[in-house]
Amino acid sequence: MDMSLRKDFLWGGAVAAHQIEGGWQEGGKGISIADVMTAGDNVTGAPRRITDGVIEGENYPNHEATDFYHHYKEDIKLLAEMGFKAFRTSIAWTRIFPRGDEDTPNEAGLAFYDDLFDECHKYGIEPIVTLSHFELPWTIVKEYDGFKNRQVIDFFVKFAKVCFERYQHKVKYWMTFNEINNQADPIQHHILQEGGILLKEDDNPEEVMYQSAHYELVASALAVIEGHKINPDLQIGCMIAMNPIYPLTCKPEDNLAAQGAMHGKYWFADVHCKGRYPKYVFKKWERCGYNIDVTEEDLKILKEGTVDYIGFSYYMSFATGEREDNPYYDYSENYFTKNKYLKASDWGWQIDPSGLRWALNWFSDRYDLPMIIVENGFGAYDKKEADGSVDDSYRIDYLRSHIKAMIDAVNEEGVDLFGYTMWAPIDIVSASTGEFDKRYGFIYVDKNNKGEGTLERSKKKSFYWYKDVIATNGEKL
Repeated sequence: MDMSLRKDFLWGGAVAAHQIEGGWQEGGKGISIADVMTAGDNVTGAPRRITDGVIEGENYPNHEATDFYHHYKEDIKLLAEMGFKAFRTSIAWTRIFPRGDEDTPNEAGLAFYDDLFDECHKYGIEPIVTLSHFELPWTIVKEYDGFKNRQVIDFFVKFAKVCFERYQHKVKYWMTFNEINNQADPIQHHILQEGGILLKEDDNPEEVMYQSAHYELVASALAVIEGHKINPDLQIGCMIAMNPIYPLTCKPEDNLAAQGAMHGKYWFADVHCKGRYPKYVFKKWERCGYNIDVTEEDLKILKEGTVDYIGFSYYMSFATGEREDNPYYDYSENYFTKNKYLKASDWGWQIDPSGLRWALNWFSDRYDLPMIIVENGFGAYDKKEADGSVDDSYRIDYLRSHIKAMIDAVNEEGVDLFGYTMWAPIDIVSASTGEFDKRYGFIYVDKNNKGEGTLERSKKKSFYWYKDVIATNGEKL
């Protein structure tokens, strides 16, 4: 079969500022929501906790993270050695506006990203930048109630405009909100990461989610509009967490349940890409009696601020079926069932490369926009040998099968795909569990769940494998 990946395909890797940078109080940086989240533990089942500010004696893994803030030149050089064409990261809002509501940005924070992007360009690596990746300012949470407050739209747009103006000649590809649709399951963890909201006792979490998400979507559309005014050549996309939801059986009601779950998780993409809400969202609000503040001006902004491309993450798929306690086929992760045809990681994430091909076609059929896979990876317990090597053949197997599915979607169905940035090329803090032992990288970082280690970098077996993949534009897997 002839390869059809474009010659300028953007092979690379992806991280988030709060999971890699550290330096949480350096360069004038303020406290973000990630800075008040403790470490969890997959072995004991202990979840990450959200503390009221930073409390002495707690383990906050994002404070130092992988210390990219001081190691970025060394790390970018390692990515360049693999042949990276692109590096996706985020700009920590609290480095630019430490509180989130200042009139004037923090020059030291702006300068750090200038230096980082310059270092990428030194090796011919294209930066791909997310504006908000689970790191809203803590002040926005405590003093403004996050995106429950319409005023926060203005704070985000100001932040976006400062970034677009400063880096317009260094960064071509942007995304607004990372995995904005994770909050479709409105548990506290998701609501805080996405919307900067601490739920109150009398809150209806789902109603809060819809209101917060609406304000975020308006903020995203305004950012797209303002970014294109600053520089029409900027490509500004969305970032959707994609987990295809299959019917558990061929029973017709199971198919309706899967369709309902897809509706509940992916209406965000309709707003981003089509500039309008699907009708079933309004019907849901009506049925539940939700009073969501949506103005005519908002709807006009959403229509005008549609995205240029779709960025999405893909790790796994889900399955669901009919349930007596879910007569309207609503979305909830509590309704998902293990798919007997799939194996899973140590964290229970089901491994489904065919789901990636399905996802690419779903996006292509629905929106007909260019796409980039900006997260896809395998979290695992890696063992470092005495000689410093790590045999992570299981990671190679996972990535190989998913990249093959990606290439098949391009070759067989003609999907418009311009890049693949796996998650994450260097071991970092897990966003969901706060662990270091849940490793994704091609590059091992000497640090454990307790925060102990030298931070020394070493290359895993997958480092050399991915180098060959990039060098052959995916021909050698």
